[in-house]
Amino acid sequence: MPDDTAPATQLTPAHADAIEIFAEVLAQSEEEGLGDDFYSRLCEGITRCTALRRVVIFRYDSARRRILAAGSFGVDLALFAGDFFTLESAALARQALEEDRVLEIAEDLERQLPAEYVARLQARTVVCSPMSARGRWLGAILGDRGDDGPPLTASEREVLWILGKMAALAAMARAATRQHERAMALEQRIDLAREVHEGVVQRLFGVSLALSGDQPFDEETRRRCAEEVQLALGDLRTAMQRPLGRSAAATKTTLAEEIARLRHEYPELGIALEGDDGVLAAPAALEPLAQSVLAEAIRNAHKHAEASRVGVRTEMNDGTFVLEVTNDGVKGDSEPAGMGLRLAGFEALQAGGLLEFGAREGDRWQVRLVVPYEES
Repeated sequence: MPDDTAPATQLTPAHADAIEIFAEVLAQSEEEGLGDDFYSRLCEGITRCTALRRVVIFRYDSARRRILAAGSFGVDLALFAGDFFTLESAALARQALEEDRVLEIAEDLERQLPAEYVARLQARTVVCSPMSARGRWLGAILGDRGDDGPPLTASEREVLWILGKMAALAAMARAATRQHERAMALEQRIDLAREVHEGVVQRLFGVSLALSGDQPFDEETRRRCAEEVQLALGDLRTAMQRPLGRSAAATKTTLAEEIARLRHEYPELGIALEGDDGVLAAPAALEPLAQSVLAEAIRNAHKHAEASRVGVRTEMNDGTFVLEVTNDGVKGDSEPAGMGLRLAGFEALQAGGLLEFGAREGDRWQVRLVVPYEES
């Protein structure tokens, strides 16, 4: 199988097929505005040039901090909703990534893949192609060729390997785009600080020098000081209209799905839903903020307390959304507040809300988010 250090080789039909399929998938997704459908279209393309009949692409989602089924063909993607796949439970994927080659197995499937995956697909032969680039593991392509399908040829394995590399590069490009957006946001904040310093601070500094003198003010000096103060207030008002805190990252998951992920990640915390209906929900516009605060509150409880139970409650009433996360096991008199909660407070302020956190009666600690929203 080719590797990243191999010398350049002559373009083969397998290379041409892989490049053509990938280019077609990219073009269709861009023309139809279906960026989210990219991986499913790639799965379909794989079935056109190989003996595989069903294909699923799993990739690591940094925003949700978990491995997700990103696309599929020949099998309903909803079958994998809510599942938590790890490399520890998928020895086949780990081996393919470590060895950077396409693997095909027909025995001991239950030991090589999550049992629920094997049971749902009822596959007898599974093929796995790594999605990696420059030493980074980004996902894996899994497929099966049916009961009567022929084994993959060397050419088909090469196509799968190349498409895995291309899919990994596409994922890295998306990550680079997100990093660029964050860099732009940081640059805007630096520009804001510079504007406040060069405008407001300098004007007020000049006024302070004038006021510190021993000589009495004449009418012209008093008028000039008043004008400078008014201009400084105007500059400050303009600057304050910009977002001052970080924005919660956009998300396609829901608060209920996030609580399921956190239960799986922190089983020892005893995360439970509180309230009359036991339903966790948030307005669509506030989903990113609510999930960010929820995840930070859970991490805070895990890191700073010896919690045995974490209660989560939401409320939407009269145009106000409330999220409360309460844990027990507070250690002594210390306040388990990390920097993450303080930064989350800036996110809440940017959304026009308020984030409160602190010790409560007994050994409890509570994080409470209150944000106004429009019913429409």
